[in-house]
Amino acid sequence: MGVTEYINPKDFKKPVHEVIRELTKGGVDFSFDCVGNVEVLREAFLSTHDGWGTTVVLGIHSTPTMLPIHPMELFEGRRIVGSVFGDFKGKSQLPLLVEKCMNGELKLDGFITHELPFSEINKAFQLLSEGKSLRCLLRL
Repeated sequence: MGVTEYINPKDFKKPVHEVIRELTKGGVDFSFDCVGNVEVLREAFLSTHDGWGTTVVLGIHSTPTMLPIHPMELFEGRRIVGSVFGDFKGKSQLPLLVEKCMNGELKLDGFITHELPFSEINKAFQLLSEGKSLRCLLRL
């Protein structure tokens, strides 16, 4: 998987969704909001193609923030869907996932970049927020 285009919103005087719609000649088929910010979600939604564009919400949004979407924008054929753990079904698929982890079929250790004692939990959060760590394992 690669990146075809990278867009820095600071490089443009117009909204990002307009840039994306011009670049893609009408909008993207799918957009993903992984941030948890309603302004980003709105831009992701508006960057999708009329008629079939889908925005997938992955980021956790604080409450009670509301998404500013006019109902007519939904009649253009775009849609917004939420996704918790992708398409993973916890009740039926979790036992298989645990089994694969225990058998070594899923290599999860590579995602742990730091191990710290629980007393250094603040340092773990600092590393994560600075982008210096992917996952911190805290030892009790």
